[in-house]
Amino acid sequence: MMPERQASIAIALVLAAMVAPARAATIEITMENLEISPADVSAKVGDTINWINKDVFAHTATAKNGDFDVTLPPKKSATSVLKKAGVIDYYCRYHPNMKATLKVEP
Repeated sequence: MMPERQASIAIALVLAAMVAPARAATIEITMENLEISPADVSAKVGDTINWINKDVFAHTATAKNGDFDVTLPPKKSATSVLKKAGVIDYYCRYHPNMKATLKVEP
């Protein structure tokens, strides 16, 4: 192989590695003592939310805009993947005073 071609291939490989897509994150949101923690979370489309209920009674994570409605039995967890960008206010249907906001970036 000619040196110029080897150099071109090496540069292409380096550039491809630099623009590799970032991996999606997993974000934990906990429900405990009738509180959602953290109450304000920033995430990106493609990230996974790990909803964790540490209480002895059921909770939900219900988006006011209808994007998601996750039911969490006592001492259980569930996951959901964020599919679109936006600011999502959500709450627990069983305990409406439990409120939080999820900011999802593209």
